[in-house]
Amino acid sequence: MMHTPPMKILLANPRGFCAGVYMAINVVDELLTSCPGEAIYVYHEIVHNRHVVERFRNRGVQFIESIADVPEGAIVVFSAHGVSPEVRAQARAKQLLAIDATCPLVTKVHAEAIRFAKRGWQILLIGHRTHQEVVGTRGEAPDSIQVVETPADIPHLVIVDPTKLIYLTQTTLSIDDAATVIRALKEAFPEIKEPPSSDICYATTNRQTAVRAIAPQAQLVLVVGSRNSSNSLRLTEIAEIDGTPARLIDDASELQSEWFIGVDTVLLTAGASAPEDLVHAVIESLVREFGGEVEQVDVFDERMEFGLPGSLRSLLRERGIDPEGRRISLDRERDTALFLEERGIAHHTVTLTIGRST
Repeated sequence: MMHTPPMKILLANPRGFCAGVYMAINVVDELLTSCPGEAIYVYHEIVHNRHVVERFRNRGVQFIESIADVPEGAIVVFSAHGVSPEVRAQARAKQLLAIDATCPLVTKVHAEAIRFAKRGWQILLIGHRTHQEVVGTRGEAPDSIQVVETPADIPHLVIVDPTKLIYLTQTTLSIDDAATVIRALKEAFPEIKEPPSSDICYATTNRQTAVRAIAPQAQLVLVVGSRNSSNSLRLTEIAEIDGTPARLIDDASELQSEWFIGVDTVLLTAGASAPEDLVHAVIESLVREFGGEVEQVDVFDERMEFGLPGSLRSLLRERGIDPEGRRISLDRERDTALFLEERGIAHHTVTLTIGRST
């Protein structure tokens, strides 16, 4: 790469794994450690990231798209995107040991769909109809749910009673894309109800808000994430809509020298399913080529700690393993500072205070 150093690397915080993805990956890690020699099956990709999936495959995890491919009585993990009741019923019929790694926020949307369908309401689900999360949510009440991807879908909806109509959303949508569809729905159906609280994942919102706030300071935005990751694509789109060129990369090997001509400040972020070590590798590549320092920009604090899912705790007890005290901890600011110090990379942290998007 050709560039005149030094380069300023703005590192967005939050970025990368959200709590739901972090939990799902830790669930599979725990199973591999606690159930050695047992086959571990995961229904659909555990998260939408090529590196995460390949790493688990290399450790023996088998990813399947049909419960029919899982031997009777085996361990199967439901991915962070959630599954439909039909898939759960198929797992029970085969007496599978089902471990639920569904993101709690996706579970919330499922519960809302069930509740309003039981009340006889029609549900308009805003999202990408082929996305696994939408497929799973729609499966909770297929007779009550219609999927709306864009305003162009609205004239084709079949509405029985516009006074008993509610919209729900895919958790990983762009805030702007969702708002566009919601406005169109409200214009078409003035009495449509909103969900009790926003369905768009706080982590998705936080990452998008951080990009929007920091991108004007950069000439280029790099988003680490896979191309089948909805939230990673949205981060790229948001930067470009606001006027900063953006590139979606799976890892550091995809960096191209021509991107950095005339660029002295880069914003680096990652989608909610991208491992942090891939971000670290990009930082090392940029520092090696261009010198400079890292400025971690803290927009929202997502440090958290939580316990293992109940289904995993039960399986561990059956294996004679006490799950009490086992916690999953996420503190990206601390981990990043440790990484940068170990590598001798100049860095500092600034806090950017902004209002949350709604």
